[in-house]
This record gives sequence, C-alpha cells and structure tokens, in this order.
Amino acid sequence: MLRAPRHPGGEFRPRAVMVQVCVRPEVTMRWFVVTVCSASGLFAQSQIDSYLSGIAREHWEKRAVAIEAIRTPAQVLERQAYIREKMTASIGGFPSQRTPLKARVTGVLERDGYRIEKLVYESLPNFYVTANVYVPAGAGPFPAALGVAGHSANGKASSTYQHGWIAMAKRGILVLAFDPPGQGERSEYFDADLGRSRVGIGTSEHMMTGVQCLLTGSNYARYETWDGIRGFDYLLTRSDVDAKRIAVAGNSGGGTQSAYLAVFEPRLALAAPSCYITSWENLWFKPGPQDAEQNFPGFIADGFDFGDFLISFAPRPLKMMTAIQDFFPIDGARKTYAEVRRIYDIMGAADRVGFFEYDDTHGWSKPRREATYQWMDKWLMEKEEYAGEPEFETILDKTLEVTPTGQVATSFGGETVQSLNRAEAERLFARRPAIGATGARLRQLVAARVGLDPGSLGNARGGPRVVKQGESDGEGYRIERLGIETEKGVEIPAVVLSPVLSEGRKPAVVYLNPAGRLVDAKSEGDMVALARAGYVVLSPDARGFGETAARGSSGYNASWQTSMRAMLVRKTVIGIQLTDVLRCFDYLTRRGDVDAARIAVFGKSHGGVLALYAAAMEPRFHKAASEGAVLSYMDIVRARVLEGMAHAIVPGVVKDFDLPDLVRAVRPRTLWIIEPRTPTGARAALPEALPGQSGVAHAGYRPEGWSFEKVYAEWMKR
Repeated sequence: MLRAPRHPGGEFRPRAVMVQVCVRPEVTMRWFVVTVCSASGLFAQSQIDSYLSGIAREHWEKRAVAIEAIRTPAQVLERQAYIREKMTASIGGFPSQRTPLKARVTGVLERDGYRIEKLVYESLPNFYVTANVYVPAGAGPFPAALGVAGHSANGKASSTYQHGWIAMAKRGILVLAFDPPGQGERSEYFDADLGRSRVGIGTSEHMMTGVQCLLTGSNYARYETWDGIRGFDYLLTRSDVDAKRIAVAGNSGGGTQSAYLAVFEPRLALAAPSCYITSWENLWFKPGPQDAEQNFPGFIADGFDFGDFLISFAPRPLKMMTAIQDFFPIDGARKTYAEVRRIYDIMGAADRVGFFEYDDTHGWSKPRREATYQWMDKWLMEKEEYAGEPEFETILDKTLEVTPTGQVATSFGGETVQSLNRAEAERLFARRPAIGATGARLRQLVAARVGLDPGSLGNARGGPRVVKQGESDGEGYRIERLGIETEKGVEIPAVVLSPVLSEGRKPAVVYLNPAGRLVDAKSEGDMVALARAGYVVLSPDARGFGETAARGSSGYNASWQTSMRAMLVRKTVIGIQLTDVLRCFDYLTRRGDVDAARIAVFGKSHGGVLALYAAAMEPRFHKAASEGAVLSYMDIVRARVLEGMAHAIVPGVVKDFDLPDLVRAVRPRTLWIIEPRTPTGARAALPEALPGQSGVAHAGYRPEGWSFEKVYAEWMKR
C-alpha cells in the first residue's frame, strides 16, 4: 500500500534522505544512474527522473522570465487571475453550489480565558467535518482564524496544534480548528474491529484515495480546500466573528492548506503558512514530490511554483514561517520569499509580507507559533506590543472529540472523499466520448491523455538510432546488447535474443518486464522460452524498468515520486514508456531476421498494461499478451483499498477511456489476458476484469507448475 513513515511529533511525514555524488555535472541521458546539477548541488538520478528534470528545468526557466516581466500592479492582477483559473481547473474545480452547512454543536468545554465548542458541519451533503471552536472570553466580535492541521494522526487535537489554537484564543482570536479528511475523527478507512485505520491514518489515506482522485481528473486537495472554504462560510454565520478579520494559519499539511486557501478564498484577511513553502527546483531533487494533495497535474508545465500561492494573496498581509533544517528546503523558501517580496513591492505593500526562519526541524514549534501570533497581533488586532505564548496545559484527545464514538465513520457514516470521487467518476465515465469502430478516435484520446506526441503515431516514425553494445551465445539463441534511442538524446538499454537454428525472417516479440530486461534471460524464464520457440525477442528497459528505474527518497517509493514528477510537467509514466515501446517496434520492423508482419507485444505486471496500450496504439502489432496486470481504471477508482497503483496514474483518464476500451481496439487481432489482477494485487475474476471481452481470443489463469511453453503454446502459433 502507499504509505509514508511517521514523522517525529506524530505526523506521518517523510524523512529527507539523499546521497550526494561527487562527479562531473553534465547530464548523461543514457541509462543507469545519471548526474544532475540542481540548486542544491549534484545528485544521483535515474534516467527517467533525469528526463523529467530536463523538462521541468525548461519550465522553471520560462517561469523565471515571466515573473521577472511583471512590473505593474495591473500585471500582478493578471497573474493572479491566471493562477486562480489554472489551479482551479487543475484540481478538478469546486462545487457549483454551497449546500446547507447543517452546523451543530455537540458539546462545550469551559476553560480559563476561553471555551471550546465541539462542532460538526457538512461541507458537502453528508460529508461531515469535525471541528473545535476556540472562543475567547469576553464580548465579540473577534478576529478569527481557520486553524488547519498538518498530517497529525489526531488532526486538530494534536498537542502541538492545540498550543497554537489555545494561545490565539487567549489573546482574543477565535479559532475554527478542523480535522482534514483522513485524520483525527475523520479516518476514511477506519476498521471498527481493529480500532484504527486499515491503511495508516494521514498521508497513507490521502495517497491511496489521491490516486483515485487523479484518475477522475480531480485532486485530494479539492476536498481539503473546500472544507476550509465552507469553514469560512461557517464563521460568517457567527455574530461573534468580525467577517473582515479572518485569517488562516497552519503547519506542514496545514501550511499546504493555508497556501491553497490563499489562492481559493479571496475573503481571507491574512495568511501564515508554516513549514511548506519552498521552491520546486529545490524540492524536486531532495526530498522530491510529497503527498497526493501536494501535487497538481500540470502545475510546473502551467508555469507555477510555490511562489504563485503567495503571489495570489498580494497585497493582503502574508508571512512565511520556515525551519532551517526542514525537509522543505530552506534555500527554496528564501528564494521564493525574495520573489514574492518584489511582487508586494509592486503592489505598494512591502510592509505586508514577512519571512521568519528558525534553526530547528520541521514542525510548528514555539518560535514559529509566536511569530504567527505576532503577525496576527499586528494586522488583525492592530497591536504594537507583543506578548509571547503563555504556559498552559493542552487537552486530551478524547475530551475534544465531537462524535459519540470518536470517529465519523462509526457515529454518522456519510460520505468520504473516496465515495464522492467514485460517484464523480461514474458520472464522467458514463459520459465519455464515443470511440467508434476504427480505433482512430481512441488513439487520439489516448495520445492526448497520456502525453504522447501525435507525431509518434502511424508509419512515419522512421527507424531509431541503435548502438550495439556486445554479443554472446546462449543455449539455442544469440544475445545482443543494444542501446536504442527512443527520443532525441534518450537511449534505453535493451537485449535481443534471436534463435540460431532457424533461417529466414522470424516472428518477433517486444517483451516488457518492469523488473528489467535481464531478469528472464538470467533465470531461463519466459523470454528464453520464446526465443527457443523461434521468436526474435526484444526486451527493453523502457524508462522506469530495470536499470532505468527511479529511486525513491524521503520515505516515498520510486513509483509514486516518478509518477508525480511526470504529472507535474504534464507527462505520464505510461506515455513515456509507450514512446519507448513504439520505437522498439520500429527497430524490429527494420531487422533483416524479423517478419515485420508478425511482431507481437507481451507484458508482465505493469508491462501488461503497457502491452495493451502498445497494441491499441500501433495496429501493426500482430498480437498481444498481458499477464498479471490490472485491466480497468474504473476498478481502481471503485476499489476500497489499493496496492502499488501509482504507476497507473493517468490524470483524468476515466473521462475519455478505460483499459477495456484498449482491449476492444485490439480486435480482431489475437489478445491473451492471463492472470488478471485486482487493484490489491489479488487474482481478478475474469468477467469482472474484462467487461465486454468479446474481442479477446483467450483469457485465463496460469496453472501452477505449467511452463510458459505449455500455457502459451497456442498463442505462439498464431
């Protein structure tokens, strides 16, 4: 399952880990580990990540020019409008209607100098938000703050965050502190028998549902942000709140939400995001892309960086709270502040932007909390004198609980991000465009959705440049080691196994195994069986496979971080790998020992999904086989839990097509589906895995103990 480690202090956050390499700085776009020069130095990167880094760098350079060109307040306003429009679309938009909040108080706690109201409201129908309202003693109306929690397991009740909420209340600021989805009383995978989340609360829940949101063309951030917007609406219903003095403050994941609300909530008077803002150029290499809600499709390709969250807030009071030892790199934070400070200067509001840093690690520590209070005192309270955080006791989680059982799931039931996203996906999927019988329309939709160059379709690609690396002999076959240039400057490693006993042109197969091109060859596995059966077998390490695979950092697996990097620059891993496979096909058509009319594609695991794409996109593939692969994006969206599905991310794919549409596009050519898998990796029932499988020549399981030759004997003959 997609999980991130627990951060000290109770938050599920990654550890920053990176190995520096002291080698020459130029970029080498061949395989193995490549070296890249970042704002933070030299770092080892895989081929696919280096490829994506090159694209990202081009966007960063273009953005720097665009930001530097801003000289007038009118240009700032134009940039702000662009930010809101593009970012709103990127996260899937917001609901067109604001439904009744149905807010109700379930209990009150009286404390020294303040009281706590236990509140629940519905940001969407039956989508319950649990919150604590910290109300100062005395008469209002008070300035107020949306208190947004970071990735703490107990959400709003985290002792660290309570210190902030209580201190604000004691100085006269009303605070609405609420649980984000998947945290505190809002675990969406809560198991009553276990008494906890089935997958790990916090980022683990966010990332699992986040994959499903991305397939729908949405983002987990959409739901978190809407909770905050509706929380603002709730504050406006209170007579003890001054509507013109409402701020937002939060740390880590709460810093993320604070930054998003700075963009999407124009009624805010002040923002103080903590331990989140940096720059993508600094974050990209170490520790790399983070949680599901912190990555928007096309964000970097649209010309955005962290600074745009803050630029959108000008000229309202804004202060960045940072930690010098944070895993969100401090150099990026400093660079972003300089950029934002210039924008505030243009708006005549240089005194309304601030920067605070303290030499400690990630977290809403007392120095950053006190800097937040001071900023609020100045701009919300108009106080010139500043008092620090007083000593007080925080409150037990259980005492703060809003729900009878401590969990929405067992108290109220209702909707979850997953259920809301699933309903949206079903609606969009039912309205997807008609594909037609020829497959041409599907190929257009696929190319656009996966980020495939339209010029790579059809017969006009030409042959790739191929570098021979060496040869050796196996038992009954010859081994060739190649480098194949699949894009300009991109060379992937490949191995060819060719039969030595047969003469003339032979059938061939592009063999796709994510574990790498050498795995089956070394183990006398399936690709060797194909060669001994008379096939020329080309097994490439498509970018992300084998020796070209990425390496994860900061506790996130490589598949997740690579998928996020691709998405940020409006690419997809499947689109990049599909380019490699099509170029391998082109190479085979030009080999003198290959019958170009009998080239197949065979894929295992994720390679099976890639084989479906390749066969659908290249009609000249003679036949195809997919083994051990998930076969429906809608199955992923509908699944309660997932296992290792990050590689499958194609943002918004269910709006246009599903994998069974690719299956239908392959017919009447031969296609075998063997060992289909559910989104958890378990065996899938064939009818469920292949709805509308009339175009499939064969679908089944691989009996235990059966050899490749026995299972695929009929397939190899076709």
